[in-house]
Parts: sequence; C-alpha cells; structure tokens
Amino acid sequence: MSNPLHVVCPHCDAVNRIPSERLADGGRCGQCHRALFEGHPMTLTQARFERHAARSDIPLVVDFWAAWCGPCQMMAPAFEAAAARLEPRARLAKVDTEAEQGLAMRFGIRSIPTIAIFAGGQERARQPGAMDTNGIVRWVESQL
Repeated sequence: MSNPLHVVCPHCDAVNRIPSERLADGGRCGQCHRALFEGHPMTLTQARFERHAARSDIPLVVDFWAAWCGPCQMMAPAFEAAAARLEPRARLAKVDTEAEQGLAMRFGIRSIPTIAIFAGGQERARQPGAMDTNGIVRWVESQL
C-alpha cells in the first residue's frame, strides 16, 4: 500500500486521506459523507483557496474569470467538461476576480480568463486566454 494522499473535500473543506491506489475510486468525505470528486469545478473564495491550495496533494487548476468577460463565459462549458476528464488527477476550481480581488491581485492576474496550476501551495504554471476542452486537458496534463 502506498502513502495516502490528502484530498480536501469540495463541499465542507475537510482534509481526507485516501490511499493513492484508490484515488480513481473517488471516495467520500469522512466529515460530510459527500463525494470527493464529482467532475465539476468548485467555486473558491480566498479562505477556501488557501485550504485547497496548501493542504491537498491533488494539483489545483484554477480558472480566474469574471462575469462581464465574454471569453470567460465562452470558456466556462469547456472548463466544466475538462473537470470531468481531469478529476481525480487534478481538482478544477473557479475564482471570480471581481468577488475575490485580493486573490487576483496576489497572483498578478492581468488578463482573464487565466488558468493557473497550484501544487504544494505554490503556483506551478499559468496560461492566459480562452481554450477549448481539449486544449485545457492537454495543457493541464502536460504540466502534471
């Protein structure tokens, strides 16, 4: 049996331990008993961002977006579809740069949409501009 991975629940933010060989089985949160992976991006606030970026052993792929941004709206269904294809290898999340201006400033988000990958609490890669589902999946897989 390999070392367990820490996976933060997308619903209650509890940190769960899952054996790496059982990651593909999905699993349920030990605290709220909901599915740990549902194939949909989650919404992050600044407080939730800190917990998911720093405590999870699963890479966090974040779409920095805004409601007024046309390309962001066009890319939203592609990001949703990419979540279904990439989980549980990566957790996909969305950060509304209007609601979470502190996060946008902290990471120097200058254009939206921008997708960034975080691992071990640190930003590992960034890609500005809208992409289709295959482009998102290819880019994320090339970074993992």
